[in-house]
Amino acid sequence: MIGLAEQTGRPAQPGNLSKLVDAIFQPGGHLESALGLEHRPEQADMAQSVADALEADTPLLFEAGTGVGKSLAYLIPGLLHSIDSERPFVVSSHTIALQEQIREKDLKICRDLFQSVPALQKYAHFKTAIMLGRANYCCTTRLAAAIQEAGGAQSELLPNQAREDLVRLTQWAATAENGVLQELSPPPLPEVWDQVNADSSTCTRKNCDPAICFHQRARKKLFSANCIVLNHSLLFSLINAGMPPGDDQRGILLPEDFVVLDEAHRIPSIATDHFGLHISSYGIDRALKRLYNPRTRRGQLKKYGSPKDLQAVENAIHACDEFFQAINETCLRKKPVLRIRQTGICQNTTDAPLREVTKRIDALIEKTDDERLSDELGDHRRRIAANRLGIQNFIELAEEDHVYWVERSGKHGNLTTLRSAPLDVAPHLQQALFQRGSSAILTSATLSNGQSLDNFRDKVGGHCAETEIRHSPFDYPNNCCIFIASDTPEPEPGKGRLDLEHLAESIVWCARQTPGGTLVLFTSHQDLRAAQQRTVDTFRKINRPLFCQGIDGPRSELLQRFRKAGNGILFGTDSFWTGIDVPGPALSQVILTRLPFENPGHPLGEARFEYIRSRGGNPFAELAIPEALTKFRQGLGRLIRCQNDRGHLIILDSRLLRKPYGKHFLQALPHEHFHRFNKSNCQTVFNQATLFSKETDTGFSHP
Repeated sequence: MIGLAEQTGRPAQPGNLSKLVDAIFQPGGHLESALGLEHRPEQADMAQSVADALEADTPLLFEAGTGVGKSLAYLIPGLLHSIDSERPFVVSSHTIALQEQIREKDLKICRDLFQSVPALQKYAHFKTAIMLGRANYCCTTRLAAAIQEAGGAQSELLPNQAREDLVRLTQWAATAENGVLQELSPPPLPEVWDQVNADSSTCTRKNCDPAICFHQRARKKLFSANCIVLNHSLLFSLINAGMPPGDDQRGILLPEDFVVLDEAHRIPSIATDHFGLHISSYGIDRALKRLYNPRTRRGQLKKYGSPKDLQAVENAIHACDEFFQAINETCLRKKPVLRIRQTGICQNTTDAPLREVTKRIDALIEKTDDERLSDELGDHRRRIAANRLGIQNFIELAEEDHVYWVERSGKHGNLTTLRSAPLDVAPHLQQALFQRGSSAILTSATLSNGQSLDNFRDKVGGHCAETEIRHSPFDYPNNCCIFIASDTPEPEPGKGRLDLEHLAESIVWCARQTPGGTLVLFTSHQDLRAAQQRTVDTFRKINRPLFCQGIDGPRSELLQRFRKAGNGILFGTDSFWTGIDVPGPALSQVILTRLPFENPGHPLGEARFEYIRSRGGNPFAELAIPEALTKFRQGLGRLIRCQNDRGHLIILDSRLLRKPYGKHFLQALPHEHFHRFNKSNCQTVFNQATLFSKETDTGFSHP
């Protein structure tokens, strides 16, 4: 159990929450009368469902279409219930954008509402806390120790850049508001931040002054917070580290807490990542070199260890290098990902050297009277031991219900990772979220296949949860024109497109049908790069700025430049299908180049297909189509972000019209009216249906 406090709360008055929520969200209610916000029937329905679930401490799966206003629909009931029951309210989201919206906008609306209504003023004092992982915070105690060490006998071994970073960190820490890495620009060297961050047993209330140490100060806020906001990745790291709780203490962060997971369509994949193994050559090399780096002759053991201790670390570094090189030679010479089906893929040459390192750390801990040093060494020991055990479990394929694979990545293909993941994450989620006795509410705009939540409920183990769907209130029939290409050649299963010239011409022609911006969504980086090469000159000639993921800068920078351009063309893959929020003309058109089926050849997908077949199921119908539908609906949802938005949805994949499964995707469209077009009739079709005045063009051809 990851409890931070031992409070148990008090029972809230039955029915009180429901009455308060009704008074706030009903037509002419407090939201309208006090703040002037429009009444949204779908939002009122969701708020009442959330209130019912909180009062009954039962789980709820709620799909709320874009524009429903789901953030306020769960924040207001959650805050009211948190204060009345004296229980913490945990809100988890996937994207930084939503966390910032909650912190900077939605929670302020809640406070304004409570302050404006006399009957709600007792709730206006609610406290919130933003929770980040420990490694994001600067620990002032460790910073002071690093500065002292930098001035010691080994100071000549410290690189100039590291010295400069430590000086800059000291100056920054004196005035920083939250003391988190994200506030530093540019960030310090990774090895410098490792020395000063709070990811250490030395950063405790006993060693650090909560009035000064950024992490301890943030941690202190958690104890008294009514609402704790964090991201899914941190949430599942905590769950994986300490769940399930004991019978006498329920909760994820605090006893008796209740949790809302927004952007919950991402939960199955995020949980899958966290409930498996992830051991990289880079990670273990970095862990060992924090003890001693033979190249720089620096590290914890340089000062406190013996020559034999240093040699033990150096031996372990070489052994791990050889082990991962053997993995590359044995498994990854022909392709970057390989599923491991048998034990003993190669000899585990790391076990003895890593054991020797942990033994030597144990001996140093036994000899020292320095409590801070003992804690630091203990952290190193736990990391090394966890990596040793993880490698052993991987070699032995220790978990029967997991799939195992190795992968090669990095710019130069020099990062090797051992991976495993559960075939079925539902039992893990069922235990972590739905069997705690406290309410868990999962919400998103795309939990269903457009009609039912049954598939999502199965994936998350939420069989005991109530399910509800409220569609978007936006006027899609009048504000969104849908076009589907009927003549695109079908791709071969598991292979890249065979129609790249046709695709490039289609993208250019479609982009010219709107004066605003166009988001083009791809299913592979290979297709994106090929399309970029074929269109970049054309877009330059017609003065349309082109921004491409993986080519023109990081994601956040591309989005900022795209918004500012107003008429830009943005090419994106996986992460751009979700979480993009660009209201107004800057995003007037979304083009889906291909239905977003996952690669069935990936070890995890392949194993899950086999698992479904083994119990007599149809993996394409039960897994491939539902997952593609969720991503498809997310991609379509990038277009209409507010009441006044309008634009085109264009799908350049004729399988919607030709394949039997296409009907599922047609049913998932924002409305039922769509226009078929092909290379010969495209201009006529667009002339009759488009929402925009357009440039004159007669067909698919480059100018």
